[in-house]
Amino acid sequence: MYRPEPDRDSRQWWERLAGGEFAVQECDACATVRFPPRAFCPACRTEAWRWRAVEPEGTVESWIVNHQPFMPGFQVPYVVVMVRPATVPGCLVYGGWRGERPPEPGERVRAVRIRVDEELSLVDWIPAETSERADIHPFDRKSSH
Repeated sequence: MYRPEPDRDSRQWWERLAGGEFAVQECDACATVRFPPRAFCPACRTEAWRWRAVEPEGTVESWIVNHQPFMPGFQVPYVVVMVRPATVPGCLVYGGWRGERPPEPGERVRAVRIRVDEELSLVDWIPAETSERADIHPFDRKSSH
Protein backbone atom coordinates (compact mmCIF):
# COMPACT_ATOMS: atom_id res chain seq x y z
CA MET A 1 0.00 0.00 0.00
CA TYR A 2 1.26 3.44 -0.93
CA ARG A 3 2.05 5.61 2.12
CA PRO A 4 2.51 9.31 1.43
CA GLU A 5 5.39 10.93 3.28
CA PRO A 6 4.14 14.10 5.00
CA ASP A 7 6.50 17.06 4.70
CA ARG A 8 6.66 20.42 6.46
CA ASP A 9 3.85 21.84 4.32
CA SER A 10 1.50 18.85 4.31
CA ARG A 11 1.98 17.25 7.75
CA GLN A 12 -0.92 19.13 9.39
CA TRP A 13 -3.19 18.32 6.45
CA TRP A 14 -2.52 14.60 6.84
CA GLU A 15 -3.09 14.86 10.61
CA ARG A 16 -6.41 16.68 10.10
CA LEU A 17 -7.44 14.12 7.51
CA ALA A 18 -6.67 11.21 9.88
CA GLY A 19 -8.75 13.02 12.52
CA GLY A 20 -11.72 13.24 10.17
CA GLU A 21 -11.45 16.86 9.03
CA PHE A 22 -11.45 17.95 5.38
CA ALA A 23 -9.61 21.29 5.08
CA VAL A 24 -7.64 23.47 2.67
CA GLN A 25 -5.18 26.27 3.27
CA GLU A 26 -6.40 29.87 3.12
CA CYS A 27 -4.03 32.83 2.72
CA ASP A 28 -4.15 35.33 5.60
CA ALA A 29 -3.37 38.24 3.26
CA CYS A 30 -5.61 37.71 0.22
CA ALA A 31 -7.92 34.81 1.25
CA THR A 32 -6.87 32.63 -1.71
CA VAL A 33 -7.58 28.97 -0.95
CA ARG A 34 -5.17 26.34 -2.13
CA PHE A 35 -4.65 22.63 -2.43
CA PRO A 36 -2.37 20.79 -2.11
CA PRO A 37 -0.77 22.40 0.96
CA ARG A 38 2.34 24.47 0.33
CA ALA A 39 4.49 27.05 2.08
CA PHE A 40 3.24 30.23 0.40
CA CYS A 41 0.28 31.67 -1.46
CA PRO A 42 0.49 31.28 -5.25
CA ALA A 43 -1.47 34.54 -5.70
CA CYS A 44 0.39 36.98 -3.43
CA ARG A 45 3.43 34.95 -2.25
CA THR A 46 2.58 35.51 1.43
CA GLU A 47 3.71 32.77 3.80
CA ALA A 48 0.98 33.41 6.42
CA TRP A 49 -2.02 31.10 6.17
CA ARG A 50 -4.60 29.17 8.20
CA TRP A 51 -6.61 26.00 7.77
CA ARG A 52 -10.16 26.37 6.52
CA ALA A 53 -12.67 23.57 7.06
CA VAL A 54 -14.44 22.74 3.82
CA GLU A 55 -17.70 20.91 3.34
CA PRO A 56 -16.66 17.55 1.88
CA GLU A 57 -18.79 17.89 -1.25
CA GLY A 58 -18.47 19.41 -4.68
CA THR A 59 -18.67 18.72 -8.41
CA VAL A 60 -16.43 16.73 -10.72
CA GLU A 61 -14.29 19.04 -12.82
CA SER A 62 -12.13 16.40 -14.52
CA TRP A 63 -10.67 12.94 -14.06
CA ILE A 64 -8.09 10.60 -15.47
CA VAL A 65 -7.89 6.83 -15.70
CA ASN A 66 -4.36 5.69 -14.89
CA HIS A 67 -3.19 2.51 -16.56
CA GLN A 68 0.35 2.71 -15.18
CA PRO A 69 0.95 2.46 -11.43
CA PHE A 70 2.11 5.77 -9.94
CA MET A 71 3.70 3.95 -6.99
CA PRO A 72 4.16 0.31 -6.04
CA GLY A 73 0.94 -1.08 -4.61
CA PHE A 74 -1.48 0.82 -6.83
CA GLN A 75 -3.87 -1.52 -8.61
CA VAL A 76 -4.43 -0.44 -12.21
CA PRO A 77 -6.50 0.90 -13.72
CA TYR A 78 -7.47 3.51 -11.13
CA VAL A 79 -9.29 6.82 -11.44
CA VAL A 80 -8.18 10.15 -9.96
CA VAL A 81 -10.81 12.91 -9.91
CA MET A 82 -10.42 16.68 -9.68
CA VAL A 83 -13.28 18.16 -7.66
CA ARG A 84 -14.38 21.76 -7.19
CA PRO A 85 -15.63 22.03 -3.58
CA ALA A 86 -19.07 23.64 -3.29
CA THR A 87 -17.99 26.09 -0.58
CA VAL A 88 -14.69 27.15 -2.19
CA PRO A 89 -15.26 27.22 -5.97
CA GLY A 90 -11.84 28.76 -6.64
CA CYS A 91 -10.09 25.63 -5.43
CA LEU A 92 -9.61 22.17 -6.94
CA VAL A 93 -8.91 19.11 -4.82
CA TYR A 94 -8.20 15.60 -5.98
CA GLY A 95 -8.51 12.07 -4.75
CA GLY A 96 -9.40 8.56 -5.79
CA TRP A 97 -12.76 7.51 -7.19
CA ARG A 98 -14.92 4.97 -5.34
CA GLY A 99 -17.94 5.10 -7.62
CA GLU A 100 -19.26 1.91 -9.18
CA ARG A 101 -19.24 3.62 -12.58
CA PRO A 102 -17.04 6.29 -14.20
CA PRO A 103 -17.47 9.89 -12.98
CA GLU A 104 -19.37 12.41 -15.10
CA PRO A 105 -18.52 16.09 -15.70
CA GLY A 106 -20.41 18.33 -13.28
CA GLU A 107 -21.53 15.36 -11.19
CA ARG A 108 -22.22 16.10 -7.51
CA VAL A 109 -19.86 14.13 -5.29
CA ARG A 110 -18.83 13.87 -1.66
CA ALA A 111 -15.48 13.12 -0.10
CA VAL A 112 -15.00 10.05 2.04
CA ARG A 113 -12.13 9.12 4.28
CA ILE A 114 -10.44 5.80 3.60
CA ARG A 115 -8.79 4.73 6.85
CA VAL A 116 -5.63 2.82 6.07
CA ASP A 117 -4.67 2.62 9.77
CA GLU A 118 -4.75 4.81 12.90
CA GLU A 119 -2.25 7.30 11.44
CA LEU A 120 -3.19 7.37 7.76
CA SER A 121 -6.39 8.24 5.95
CA LEU A 122 -6.80 8.99 2.24
CA VAL A 123 -9.43 11.06 0.41
CA ASP A 124 -11.64 9.39 -2.14
CA TRP A 125 -14.78 10.70 -3.84
CA ILE A 126 -18.13 9.01 -4.39
CA PRO A 127 -21.33 10.10 -6.15
CA ALA A 128 -23.37 12.26 -3.76
CA GLU A 129 -26.30 9.85 -3.75
CA THR A 130 -24.20 6.81 -2.75
CA SER A 131 -25.46 4.92 0.30
CA GLU A 132 -23.22 4.40 3.33
CA ARG A 133 -20.73 1.57 3.00
CA ALA A 134 -18.56 -0.18 5.60
CA ASP A 135 -15.29 0.61 3.79
CA ILE A 136 -15.76 4.40 3.80
CA HIS A 137 -16.03 6.95 6.59
CA PRO A 138 -17.65 10.39 6.41
CA PHE A 139 -15.72 13.49 7.39
CA ASP A 140 -16.47 15.39 10.57
CA ARG A 141 -18.00 18.80 9.98
CA LYS A 142 -16.20 21.08 12.41
CA SER A 143 -14.37 24.39 12.48
CA SER A 144 -10.67 24.41 11.65
CA HIS A 145 -9.77 27.81 13.12
